[in-house]
Amino acid sequence: MGRFLIDGGYRLSGEVRPSGNKNEALPTLAACLLTDGEMNLENLPRIKDVEVMCQILADLGADVAWVGPGRLRVRAHQIRKTALDRTLCRNVRASVLFAGPMVARCREVTLPPPGGDVIGRRRLDTHFDALTALGATLEVGDSYHLTARNLAGCEMFLDEASVTGTENAVMAAVLAPGTTVIENAACEPHVRGLCRMLTAMGARIQGVGTNTLTIEGVERLEGTTHVIGPDYLEVGSFIGLGAVIGDGVTILDANPCDLRKIRHVFERLGVEMEFSGNRCFVPGRQQLRVRPDLHGAIPQIDDAPWPQFPTDLMSIAITVATQSTGPILFFEKMFEGRMFFVDSLIAMGASIILCDPHRVVVAGPSRLYGTTLESPDVRAGMALLIASLAATGRSEIRNIRQIDRGYERIDEKLRLLGAHVERVED
Repeated sequence: MGRFLIDGGYRLSGEVRPSGNKNEALPTLAACLLTDGEMNLENLPRIKDVEVMCQILADLGADVAWVGPGRLRVRAHQIRKTALDRTLCRNVRASVLFAGPMVARCREVTLPPPGGDVIGRRRLDTHFDALTALGATLEVGDSYHLTARNLAGCEMFLDEASVTGTENAVMAAVLAPGTTVIENAACEPHVRGLCRMLTAMGARIQGVGTNTLTIEGVERLEGTTHVIGPDYLEVGSFIGLGAVIGDGVTILDANPCDLRKIRHVFERLGVEMEFSGNRCFVPGRQQLRVRPDLHGAIPQIDDAPWPQFPTDLMSIAITVATQSTGPILFFEKMFEGRMFFVDSLIAMGASIILCDPHRVVVAGPSRLYGTTLESPDVRAGMALLIASLAATGRSEIRNIRQIDRGYERIDEKLRLLGAHVERVED
């Protein structure tokens, strides 16, 4: 396990470019199994989750090779087995994304329980309901075993707008004969990215970017080249960083269309941003102040499916709020374990009340002090890294594998901005 040693209090400035969208990279890797043609993925972040997905592909029989920085070539000419490796699946939540492609290509898959962040219950019902609607049969034991003698298009209404559930349904439906209509589909930027890649492979998908997808099944898909879009969650993380400890930070490849609700939430916390094309400039030394509701009422920030505020940025927003004047309530609706990381912020000196597993009240600004911390999940780990950079004194963050799962070379990027961050490998 590695750790970060951080000396806080140094102002950061300069330009930073986000890596490719992790949440687009993972389903596009799984979708490489849908064809025996050559797939070339570009702007692929070389992070822990991507590495594990590549190992799963290779274990199934695909040829996987890095051919340049951020460039991966995959050729699944033959799939030699239908049971996924239990140890590899335990290391990544996104292993569940192989269910749809394997059912579509091989008509069978044995999927061990996926791993991932411990942020509360993360149900898989939506995935399997969608695949059984298309004609698969599910057996549940110590693994999930799906078989499908014949897939066929159908109409389905997802019981929740699950991102990965939608992606699994789409990947299975593109090779299912007939017409499939998916209602209450997720439409996040990474879902759109996957659909664009599948379309380039020969899939017929209508309604991309909406909550209703119509798919006409095709007999086969071809290989293609696909460029992963910039990670808007990493952009949001850098906006938060620039707001609390920046001296003028410019974020490149910051697509403003992906940031509309994120921008609204950060502005509620008093953060100023300036957009010019795809460049986002966060002015330095901001005097952050929470903007109250009418009549001075305490405002609330909550998360919800796209286009609302993403749950993955709740930890970052809470950290920013510790440096903003005024009280504010955060309501995490999706995961009952995400808020528990605030114990670490409290240990650093933040004024936070944990009301229940879903709600916290933050009263800032608070002076933070360095301490020893543990990264509980990808986004909370990044939030604690931001807090440590803003804190007085030295902090140590352990279990940084969690941060590395979602942020590519984050310590190198921060050092280029002037941060005092040292990676120590144990």
